[in-house]
Amino acid sequence: MIAGIQNVPSPGLLVYPDRVQANIARMISMARSPQRLRPHLKTSKMPAVVELYLKAGVTQFKCATLSETRMALKAGAKDVLLAHQPVGPNNALLAALTKKHPNAKLSTIADHASTVELLAKTEVALGIYIDIDCGMRRTGIPADKDVLALKAAIEQTSTLRFEGWHVYDGHLHQSDLSERQTAMQQAWAPFWEMIESTDKAGTIIAGGTPTFPIHAEDTRVLCSPGTSIFWDAGYAQKVPDMKFEHAAQVLTRVISKPDKDLLTLDLGHKAIAAENHIDRRVVFPDMPNAVFISQSEEHLVIQTPTASDFALGDTLLGIPWHICPTVALYDLATTIVDDIVTGRWEIPARQRY
Repeated sequence: MIAGIQNVPSPGLLVYPDRVQANIARMISMARSPQRLRPHLKTSKMPAVVELYLKAGVTQFKCATLSETRMALKAGAKDVLLAHQPVGPNNALLAALTKKHPNAKLSTIADHASTVELLAKTEVALGIYIDIDCGMRRTGIPADKDVLALKAAIEQTSTLRFEGWHVYDGHLHQSDLSERQTAMQQAWAPFWEMIESTDKAGTIIAGGTPTFPIHAEDTRVLCSPGTSIFWDAGYAQKVPDMKFEHAAQVLTRVISKPDKDLLTLDLGHKAIAAENHIDRRVVFPDMPNAVFISQSEEHLVIQTPTASDFALGDTLLGIPWHICPTVALYDLATTIVDDIVTGRWEIPARQRY
């Protein structure tokens, strides 16, 4: 039982700082140096986590939104990549953020000449990583002659600087590590062929979480894991070779008992990531026999033969299946150290702007 948990409102997000630090240490150990990490902040969105990274010697970060970028800068980060090609008003917003933090090194990604042209018009010093599509077919361009033309367009501007290559292989998450490695080698082959044949310099930011163990062995690249900071039930099942600790959980309570074997919890769509099937949204370690019956905006109904053991107001702790969008549903996280409620961490980067 967590001391003080009775005073924490539910649904709630819980974070274990000691486990977060253990996960950071493991990432550094895998990469063999904090300088080979550019962790993604999309998972935590918290200044407190950035501060723990900085304390451990990690100085480079990657973000998905302007809000995350702003949060990282305010937390003390001096090298931040917005790994989301800016379009529309985001060009001006990124330029304004760059001007506001002249002592920080900001960069973004591009996969089209029009992006380079628009960013150049903002007249701010900004680094550009060319976004390479290695098979995910989401963003980026193939490693062919068009890449060299885009690189030349960046270098012809007076304010933008070519930084290197952003190669995300998020479509590779085979459960078997050797199969994942083979798939990654095939996906990356055209990129390495281009690099070797053209001798193009630049930093290479590689992969995400599932391929992190493989990229960690290749000193040519910087690694960019994200989910590993908190871990979740989804990746624990998908990639069992990665031994990170579950550093975040959700707190929920029984709010109704509609039948002898049913419990209704206050853990609806608005409190846990709901993009997966209903039986892949949360795992209750203390209730492995739970069957998920239905979920709505504010309610989760589960079936369990131990329902009679629970009273209204009783708590359950769950491990989210997908932690990243779950964190984005909360303004605050309650911190737990040695089974004691110790405080709260703000989550300002859940905002969109």
